[in-house]
Amino acid sequence: MARAGTRPIVQFADNLAYPTPRSPMNLTDFFGTVAATLTTVSFLPQALHTFRTKDVRGISLGMYSVFTVGIACWLTYGLLLGAWPIIIANAITLALAATILVMKLRYQKT
Repeated sequence: MARAGTRPIVQFADNLAYPTPRSPMNLTDFFGTVAATLTTVSFLPQALHTFRTKDVRGISLGMYSVFTVGIACWLTYGLLLGAWPIIIANAITLALAATILVMKLRYQKT
């Protein structure tokens, strides 16, 4: 609870957190940025492994195809909203996913 004469760092209204003059980022943007960073970074080990080994046997073509289209839709959604955490994370993930999808198509043994 704030002391008399002080303002809270974050004010809640209608389940949203709005920044106050002392807060550089609102709570909603903070969690969006953390979520975008974690999900993009968690994708990197698979991408790096695939780039290094060119081993695509464990990658499902159907799953990666649907995943890549889904990421493109998230990117479009972020662009329409102007939501930078969504745009940046999904642009990076789309580039990685599309590259792995191309590698899957190129290096898979039929």
